[in-house]
Amino acid sequence: MVHPTVPKTRYLVIEKNGLFGVTNDTAHHYRCYVSNMCNKLLVLVTLLLLAGVAAADDVAAANDPAAARWAEKTLRKMSLEEKVGQLFMVWAKVDFMNFGGPDYAKLRDTMKKYHLGGFGITSPADSGLLQRGSPLEAAALTNQLQRDSDLPLLFAADFERGLPMRFRGGTPFPHAMAVGATGNLEYARQFGRISAAEARAVGVHWNFYPDADLNSNPNNPIINARAFGEDPAEVSALVKAYIQGVHDAHAMATAKHFPGHGDTDTDSHLSVSRVNATRERLHQVELAPFRAAIAAGVDSVMIGQLAVPSIESDSARVATISYNVTTRLLKDELGFRGIVITDAMDMNGVTRIFGGNTPQSAGLAAVGALKAGADYVLIPGNLDGAYNGVLQAVRNGEISESRIDESVIKILRAKAALGLYKNRFVDLNAVTSDVSRPENVAVAQKIADEAVTLVRDNRKVLPLARSAPVASQFVYHGPVAAGNKLLVLVFTNDMRGDNGRALVREVRMRVPDARIIYVDDLLAPFLSSYVLESAVNAEHIIAAVYAIPSAGRNVFPDNGSPAVEHGLASVLRNVVKAANDKTVFLAMGSPYTIAQYPTIQNYVCTYSNVPVSDLSAVKFIFGEMPARGHLPVTIPGIANRIPPQQSAQH
Repeated sequence: MVHPTVPKTRYLVIEKNGLFGVTNDTAHHYRCYVSNMCNKLLVLVTLLLLAGVAAADDVAAANDPAAARWAEKTLRKMSLEEKVGQLFMVWAKVDFMNFGGPDYAKLRDTMKKYHLGGFGITSPADSGLLQRGSPLEAAALTNQLQRDSDLPLLFAADFERGLPMRFRGGTPFPHAMAVGATGNLEYARQFGRISAAEARAVGVHWNFYPDADLNSNPNNPIINARAFGEDPAEVSALVKAYIQGVHDAHAMATAKHFPGHGDTDTDSHLSVSRVNATRERLHQVELAPFRAAIAAGVDSVMIGQLAVPSIESDSARVATISYNVTTRLLKDELGFRGIVITDAMDMNGVTRIFGGNTPQSAGLAAVGALKAGADYVLIPGNLDGAYNGVLQAVRNGEISESRIDESVIKILRAKAALGLYKNRFVDLNAVTSDVSRPENVAVAQKIADEAVTLVRDNRKVLPLARSAPVASQFVYHGPVAAGNKLLVLVFTNDMRGDNGRALVREVRMRVPDARIIYVDDLLAPFLSSYVLESAVNAEHIIAAVYAIPSAGRNVFPDNGSPAVEHGLASVLRNVVKAANDKTVFLAMGSPYTIAQYPTIQNYVCTYSNVPVSDLSAVKFIFGEMPARGHLPVTIPGIANRIPPQQSAQH
């Protein structure tokens, strides 16, 4: 979006299929520029549309000729080795590191050895828990890598819920399904805009979002609440609004996981996910949000590690290495001309086909992805094998160098359109003012509040009553002894994490003597009898269930599951049997948990485990606000999807 009345500002012009150009001219100069170029631009766009190639990188030349010249000049000067390196993206993990030390040197040397054109930004994990770095550390790292790179780098991230998805700071948005429960397109746009603006503040240009999948399968272990919902029209509108918000913040958006990961029951991080839809259903249902994304000018599409028999009959070709899916369906039939990126190529959904993450198998997978039509190979299982495999494929004629050039020029033009050929750095001093702005956090809280959905109510428990404050003559006093009036059970996959912490704090502000018990799968067998005894003796119970879709969460063999884990499931089942009528169950993530316990009498969905959703849940169950959310998915045997009020979409 362009605002030519503001002088001396960088403008990013966004049209169909993505990012078109950047200029730093003054407002007066910019208006003159547009006036002088108007007729030429209209003619050019008309010709491109007639040719069916209205791509972002083509129109960039019309909006900023210098950007296009830089991209073309840069391509001409690049060696084959440099061009191949532009097609790979690996992780750069944000943690404190001395830029003169060995950890950074290893990252820098990898970048230079393989001529990498970009990085995916994340934080390191330890024993299954993400050790989140800070936004300031992220900004310092992206700046330093930019400084040490010959060409501008493109940084991307999975900021599905904003920066807090990866960092310790940022606006904490709930999962997309919470936005779907509000039915509010403006919320989706703000979600995209704020997430993208904060990403740009730390040097990340490209968000691997929105999720354009339709979560129509309740047994889906990996999409679930990450999707906006199950209805093609509703999800399409929300996807489009999110992309508009990203573009408002002058960043790049990604529609994933093509051609649709919602109607699957397997986590593709663990095994091959199979999409059994017919070609007709794919076009009528699964592809609808992707069409909307393309119409909205989405900059990239991520191909899923999916088997799609109706499109690709070869069972050894998942979508990422399928020409039929990537080129014939996405490019030829849907007309997409932006950047095509694979999902991570170290996922079991693809590595099992090639026999693991050996150098040879990684090379075969990378070559297969490029031959299928991908522009970017994300997180190869073995970078050295993948890089050299592609180099060898070009040298022996399996892939033409002109085919490599097609992808590289897209990437260079995207970098130029982002203005990186002029300035690749971010202002470290601005991070603390641009990230976690109070007005943005308030937007996230409002979304979480309006997402709360009451699915069942026996009218015996809600709303809960506050307790009288505990008086103390001392400024510092010990913890209040737990009573039997209110029991709070936090069911989580790992009690070392953050799940339930904000919820417990908020409950104790209202009921200081609430008894709190955290239960995870490891401790469940040891806590089972204590939980049951506490539940029988309590007057009321809050059972907060944190069942969150996460990569590689292997509850059942091979394919993963959205279900509550084995030990937790047994404890939760005992609570349902012994204290159902006095318990309010909170679905702090997957809304489908009730399907495991269909006799539950009081059931509330927040669709997310983030702190703003914790607060929203507590405010609702204590009668401080109504439940305004609409169930955006069907829970079989329990409740049907409820369309949002039309007024909420305007």
